[in-house]
Amino acid sequence: MQTSAETYNDTVVRQFAIMTIVWGIVGMSVGVLIAAQLAWPVLNFDVPWLTFGRLRPLHTNAVIFAFGGSALFASSYYVVQRTCHVRLFGGLLAGFTFWGWQAVIVLAAVTLPLGITSSKEYAELEWPIDILITVVWVSYAVVFFGTLAKRRIAHIYVANWFFGAFIIAVAMLHLVNSAAVPVSFWKSYSAYAGVQDAMVQWWYGHNAVGFFLTAGFLGMLYYFIPKQAGRPVYSYRLSVVHFWALVFTYIWAGPHHLHYTALPDWAQSLGMVFSLILLAPSWGGMINGIMTLSGAWEKLRTDPVLRLLIVSVSFYGMSTFEGPMMAIKTVNALSHYTDWTIGHVHSGALGWVALISLGTMYYMIPRLFGRELYSLKLVEVHFWTSTIGIVLYITAMWVSGIMQGLMWRAANTDGTLTYSFVESVQAMHPFYVIRFGGGLLFLVGVLVMAYNLWKTVVGAQPAEIGIPAPAAAH
Repeated sequence: MQTSAETYNDTVVRQFAIMTIVWGIVGMSVGVLIAAQLAWPVLNFDVPWLTFGRLRPLHTNAVIFAFGGSALFASSYYVVQRTCHVRLFGGLLAGFTFWGWQAVIVLAAVTLPLGITSSKEYAELEWPIDILITVVWVSYAVVFFGTLAKRRIAHIYVANWFFGAFIIAVAMLHLVNSAAVPVSFWKSYSAYAGVQDAMVQWWYGHNAVGFFLTAGFLGMLYYFIPKQAGRPVYSYRLSVVHFWALVFTYIWAGPHHLHYTALPDWAQSLGMVFSLILLAPSWGGMINGIMTLSGAWEKLRTDPVLRLLIVSVSFYGMSTFEGPMMAIKTVNALSHYTDWTIGHVHSGALGWVALISLGTMYYMIPRLFGRELYSLKLVEVHFWTSTIGIVLYITAMWVSGIMQGLMWRAANTDGTLTYSFVESVQAMHPFYVIRFGGGLLFLVGVLVMAYNLWKTVVGAQPAEIGIPAPAAAH
């Protein structure tokens, strides 16, 4: 029997897995710094490239595309090989996707603090970097779909459907939203103007959430939770329904970001309706993930890696309930532009995306390096530190956001505003301190994980029985 080292190209998977942890620490450290700046503005030190306005897009790009992107590359390459029983297509091209993606991230880390930006949310990078992203992404598609094309298994496992949809949709979103007219090497202007620019931007922005931050990570859910639990997916039929319902519905939901703007009212209502419909497939996926543990619930007591994965799916369910509710116009009238939105984003980003990525790395990295996980006790520490951090973060933002919305709309009997904007900012301060503490706790959890995995990779003696690394191909 061939070993996995002979059968699969795991070099590129190992590279992306390691950089997932590295970029996670970098991106979350920047997040903790800018959270501190909101509570204590003096921490920008009057240095232009350390100001919130420069570092905030660096944080979002680092955690979404550097950390999340590396996790998606690593897990999709790992899963597609093992579910198709073939080596990755285009070995050199797969290697190029790693180095090309790291080049994109480094260019982002240099240009954004310097103020070189297109000013489009989640698409701030200027046109030369956009072209490099396109080349890398097309190469990624060739590697992934080329591997699927030469598979030895007739059936395409559902995780690969989610990975494939994510790759195709993100390519389309990037190409359309990044259309621009260059005026110099580092400056361009959007090909769209006014309300059309806003509509294209949030069609892109929300579907970056829907496909980059949801569909790809659902691919992880459908492979790694059954693997870690040692159980089959609860309902394979439901997973297929989940896929088709999600990819059809998500693409229409973007206009809910533009309630009460110049966008035509019918377009706002369309976004609201599809956001509400989206609740059904999202919760179908959540139920499918959690119910995979049927008959094996006791494993949650002894396996903190499985607990990370299952809690991530719980946050997925909570975030995908909250999102459609916030898309209702009357609710949005209170929540729009407040910290409630920040709480919602981070319940999804930290609770769903980060936890399932980190749980996936706990599964993959010991197996990729042929080691036992150094310490399950440290995974336990990581789980509780990060979970408490998430809860502190999102509850502080929920309370702060609802308070903001109520203060902004409060009016006296003569029609004048009850509170000035400065008074609302002052009232938010204690919640910003709590948000900083929650983010810091989450970062500490990731640092504990990095130590645990470093000790695993260098082959230190495990502190207790960890997860055995299988010798043969999966």
